Amino acid sequence: MTQPSPTERRRGTLLVVDDEREILTALEDLFEEDFQVHAASSGAEALELLHRVPGVEVIISDQRMPGMTGDAFLARAREFTEAEALLLTGYAELDAVISAVNKGRIAFYAPKPWDPALLRSMVLSAVDRHRLARALATERALLRGLLDASPEPLSFKDGEGRFVRLNAAKARALGGTVESLLGEREADLVPPERGAALREVEQQALRGAQGHDWTGQIQAGATGGTRWLRVQRLPILDRDGQPSHLATIEHDLTEQRALEDRLRQAEKMQALGTMAGGVAHDFNNLLTAILGSLDLMAAHAAAGPADPRQQALLKTAIAAAERGSALTRRLLTFSRKRELTLRPADINRLVLDMDALLARSLGERVQIRTRLAPGLWPALADQEQFALGLLNLCINGRDAGATSITLSTRNGTVAEAAEDEAVPDLHPGDYVVLGIADNGTGMTPDVMAKAFEPFFTTKEVGKGTGLGLSMVYGLARQSGGTVTLASTPGEGTLVEVYLPRSAQPWSTAAVAEGAAPAAAAGRVLVVDDDDSVRGITTTFLNELGHDTQEAADGVSALALLQQSEAADFDLLVTDYAMPGMTGAELATQVRRSWPGLPILLLTGYADPATRSDDYPVLRKPFRQNELARQVAALLQPGKPPAPHPSADTPESRGEED
Repeated sequence: MTQPSPTERRRGTLLVVDDEREILTALEDLFEEDFQVHAASSGAEALELLHRVPGVEVIISDQRMPGMTGDAFLARAREFTEAEALLLTGYAELDAVISAVNKGRIAFYAPKPWDPALLRSMVLSAVDRHRLARALATERALLRGLLDASPEPLSFKDGEGRFVRLNAAKARALGGTVESLLGEREADLVPPERGAALREVEQQALRGAQGHDWTGQIQAGATGGTRWLRVQRLPILDRDGQPSHLATIEHDLTEQRALEDRLRQAEKMQALGTMAGGVAHDFNNLLTAILGSLDLMAAHAAAGPADPRQQALLKTAIAAAERGSALTRRLLTFSRKRELTLRPADINRLVLDMDALLARSLGERVQIRTRLAPGLWPALADQEQFALGLLNLCINGRDAGATSITLSTRNGTVAEAAEDEAVPDLHPGDYVVLGIADNGTGMTPDVMAKAFEPFFTTKEVGKGTGLGLSMVYGLARQSGGTVTLASTPGEGTLVEVYLPRSAQPWSTAAVAEGAAPAAAAGRVLVVDDDDSVRGITTTFLNELGHDTQEAADGVSALALLQQSEAADFDLLVTDYAMPGMTGAELATQVRRSWPGLPILLLTGYADPATRSDDYPVLRKPFRQNELARQVAALLQPGKPPAPHPSADTPESRGEED
């Protein structure tokens, strides 16, 4: 049998059942204009047809039929169809009608012979009842599906605030079940002050017939924590347009707010890093001129008659300048503009090797404990900077009143979700985790929020720079890891440093710099937009026996090279950050036109992301012997130096925050 078309379905679908062919024909003729009519001559045939034909809305059945009576057929049909039923009979069989009403749930009863107008009216009413019932069932299913499927609390209340519908999420939030809360008032289930406010808000939404939208924090139950919620209350109008019920939708914004806070914090740290890098660059230029001038004065003073007071003053000035250089290195580490030497490292061994240094630095009052995990993975780290960062964190704990500091290590896997361990702003993968736990005074939430910012310190003026934690944070982030902080006032602080797991085993071999090789005198073109830095660099080179010529920018340098065809120059020394043409752009053009001319870049950034590995780099502020080593290597035929950042000065190690 062919399926009815969409148009025929809209007309309605009718099943007529009678064992007399003439009656079936008469019923088909009566309803064929308004319905898609299907006919069956027995109850068994009708049951089979109902299985094959979807969407039958009304069944008209005779009562007396051989094999299966009408009431028995309708009772069987009711097991799998919601079609409305109408019973026809030529006899006054009250028992059959009652049976059909009870078992077959007939909507109408008509005697034979029937009144065509009355029978049509009965059938049309039955169709309306069927379609209304299906629409109501669909709405109930949609509502039930919405309530059951939504992970967010949903509820419907009457005008008195009693629950008429709610889902499991809402019931859990109130500490009950759906069944136990139906008919209850939410205002009676929360603390009195909150209940009074809730009643007022709900009545206001109903009186105004307008939605009410609220966002704020609430207590998260017995745990004492808080959650951010957005609650939308929407009045539902009755047939007269008056609000009779209230729908409430609750959105948990706690995780969203946390993500927004982390984003704002990340943006702030990025802005601070950019600012810190710019400040450090400017200070490095100043310190290059200051340290260079002091070195030259010290050299001239040593060549003349001994003046102990003058030598002491020069020594003090040089130490202060080197301390300033150490501070700028910390700023560059925080801003990730400090070039690190990342190598596989045994963190357990590094912690043990620092035992004596920590004991001397922290004093007898502080007890150092270690809980080092066996089988620790190799970590990717700058070992010298790691040691400096660890010392600073321990000194912070001591200054916070700690009498015990515990150093621990472990292997950690950061998962996509909170399956094993989830750390904000850290890519999934394997990490080596160093923990520094102290029993000091701890931090308040306000202090924790600023702990990684450069120059932020709770210590007295002159007792700390506020760069210790920020340096460790920058070191970890630049290494591919991060730092987490947990602290409770009066209970101490736990700092955990995450360093990425190295794919290579660790190596204990140190990188030796060696002595500066001797070099023949050469002619050097010095390019720097800072007059003082350019002057010191030129003076250093002149005292080393080299002939120099200066240029204040890249364009002037290219002009000098073109005028001399570069044959008169043995080396180009250029600043990296210059307005207009940068040192990197100048180096690229020089390499293209004069590929044989050695090039040395000077920079206050040493940012590996913005320079080429093709050129050796000397980081500002530099000393004369560091410049001599680089220049000698570049002028040594056939042996250009590898890119080599200047080493940390001893004064930078162990500086307290």
